[in-house]
Amino acid sequence: MKKIGILFLVFVLLFCLIACDKENNGGCDLEREIKAFVLPEKPNYGGEVSVHDPSVLKALDGNYYAFGSHFAVSKSKDLISWKQVSRDGGHLNLYSDWRTVIKNALDYVPEARSTWAPAVVILNDKYYMYYSLSTFGSQVSYIGRVEADSPLGPYTNSVEILRSGELNGPNAIDPEVFFDKDERLWMVYGSFFAGIYIIELHNKGAKIGLPKEEGFGKRLWAGNMQNGPEGPYIFYNPSTDYYYLMTSHGSLANNYNMRIARSKNPDGPYFDPYGNDVADVQAGGAKLAGNHQFAGQERGLAALGHNSVIREGCEYFVVHHLRYREGINRVSGYHNQQTRQLFFNEDGWPVLSPNRYAGEKLGSFTLDDISGNYDLIFHTNENAVSFSESINCEFKTDGSIYHEDKKIGTWKLLADYCLTLTFENEVYKGVVVPQWIEHLNCPGIGISALAEAKDNQASGIWALKST
Repeated sequence: MKKIGILFLVFVLLFCLIACDKENNGGCDLEREIKAFVLPEKPNYGGEVSVHDPSVLKALDGNYYAFGSHFAVSKSKDLISWKQVSRDGGHLNLYSDWRTVIKNALDYVPEARSTWAPAVVILNDKYYMYYSLSTFGSQVSYIGRVEADSPLGPYTNSVEILRSGELNGPNAIDPEVFFDKDERLWMVYGSFFAGIYIIELHNKGAKIGLPKEEGFGKRLWAGNMQNGPEGPYIFYNPSTDYYYLMTSHGSLANNYNMRIARSKNPDGPYFDPYGNDVADVQAGGAKLAGNHQFAGQERGLAALGHNSVIREGCEYFVVHHLRYREGINRVSGYHNQQTRQLFFNEDGWPVLSPNRYAGEKLGSFTLDDISGNYDLIFHTNENAVSFSESINCEFKTDGSIYHEDKKIGTWKLLADYCLTLTFENEVYKGVVVPQWIEHLNCPGIGISALAEAKDNQASGIWALKST
């Protein structure tokens, strides 16, 4: 009986793992059959919210909270409809008196006017907010931690995590805290200057959440004063058995963009799809999206960046901020927060949904499902302020792609939802997914693919077909 019980437990565990990988996101599965795709219904996005540098948390009450710079917070029950809980400057929503609570930090950075890019983590049913203080262009920065019994505080008991100020060292801002698959606790942080660093934290006991080691930790991604990176976030995908490091490059004002690298270990080394160890290459990483505008879109979208990631079952969601196009190559000063689903191509590399999340699920597609007219965007490799604008293309069932009666490429469905696209011998690998196309106010089909080689003319491709 004992052996039967053990075998049954093993079977249940295997079934759960298979179901998870089958449902979504472990790279494309070329053997298992999944259900046919279903187009999403019109979502209720509610009003727009503004949270700069959003760090997302699923709280013990089941709600999602996005915490941002300058005390901004938003809240959602489903990652689709968000509500503004606290706006920029709303410190009383989180602290009784923030200057009193974090006086230890302000003594080191007295010019600071608010906290930047906080991250909240739950440890032993308590909420710990890791915040940073700095001023623009300065390396004199401070990461501290406060605690509360609820996600919205009031937060108290500020303690120092680390501080920076050395000319050639890292910048102590933009902290994110995560557990690895072995339940070790880490903090990744950094911005411009010397790049992105990681340091291990105590994962239990009286010192839980405090550094286990002296110093700044280990560098993961090289940086410089011109283009970053900053805003790091690390998450683990058990289906691919990789840790993924996301960072934002360029200027938050106009050409911000999210890039990614991966590693088998939480503390690196992290490599991009082109074989670069990003600890040595500041401009490395796969760029997921840039400034762009689809046909029919009233305003182009710009500066998608400083994101966090949350996993629900086998689905992954990127919460980020963005700005809008104003003129030919001008970008708005104001910003909003959005959520997009993150998928994985056949090689286990993430690709980002062309539209914000509307409840869509991965499903199987046929050649006839995919064929038709698309608005297609080639994302640039550079930190470009210019906007990539869509061109109209026809995807034919024979695998050819035409633009203005001229064949410009080919496409091939591998299995269910994974495909490859080829333009002038340059290969892009990605997924086809159901979408809600917000600017057309209708459901449709989207394609998101990543460049296979660094010297491809584009970092990736997005395409949309309305139905």
